[in-house]
Amino acid sequence: MTQNASSPADLAGSSTGLTQPSLFIPHGGGPCFFMPDPNGIWTGMEAYLRGIAASLPERPRAILIVSGHWEGPTFAFTGAQDHPGLIFDYYGFPPETYRLTWPAPGAPWLAQRGAALLAAAGLPTGIDPDRGFDHGVFVPMKVAFPDADIPVVQMSLLSGLDPELHLAAGRALAPLRDEGVLVIGSGMSFHNLRAYGDPRAEAPSRAFDDWLTQATTAPADERAAQLQAWESAPFARLSHPREEHLLPLMVAAGAGEASGVRKDYGELVMGTALSAFRYG
Repeated sequence: MTQNASSPADLAGSSTGLTQPSLFIPHGGGPCFFMPDPNGIWTGMEAYLRGIAASLPERPRAILIVSGHWEGPTFAFTGAQDHPGLIFDYYGFPPETYRLTWPAPGAPWLAQRGAALLAAAGLPTGIDPDRGFDHGVFVPMKVAFPDADIPVVQMSLLSGLDPELHLAAGRALAPLRDEGVLVIGSGMSFHNLRAYGDPRAEAPSRAFDDWLTQATTAPADERAAQLQAWESAPFARLSHPREEHLLPLMVAAGAGEASGVRKDYGELVMGTALSAFRYG
């Protein structure tokens, strides 16, 4: 992993005139959208993901996505020129789900631009030329952008999982939205594997989801403070025993801090409330 010392001005792209939104999306469970689903558990979420492309102001120049499945000592960016490859980091699923393809190209220019923006904000950053796309990226993106023809860069979470630093990273990356880059946080608004399917989890998950919706759609000057204090929310640690699937929301919220926000998707899945949010 190498540090990038270029200045943001050196790497800035030209604006298309249309600002891309910043999204927080659910990525489902493992390869759920590519398996038989006779009970329609994932139907609503899949429909939401399929509708993302048509909801954008124009085709993105590129996509920058942060997933709950990559953590590192810096905010690192995938730096491959060609398709970075896929990391099948799920277990116990049918053999065909380990043969999925999604050959989206990398975007070294975007990795360099993102690293420069974070470095200018005083945040630790780097570029990993060998890292592939984990399932928090390729599973939902294969649904949302099946042609795999838009360049994609993945960014890691920062070890330590500090919500304030992830909000700060999102703020630093906000200029990308004016350069035609779609910023996506890919996680789950409720992520307790032991609670999925347990009827006792429905009421707590709804209480946390109500809090999260209120916090993330609060006025911009209140939003960050509320999100930073997420552990004080009702049933916070039941909803997120570990917060790696919530922190992509912090990045999306930081990148969309100056924008209007709305709840884009909400549904009870496996007996728990799940949501998606859109900034801009």
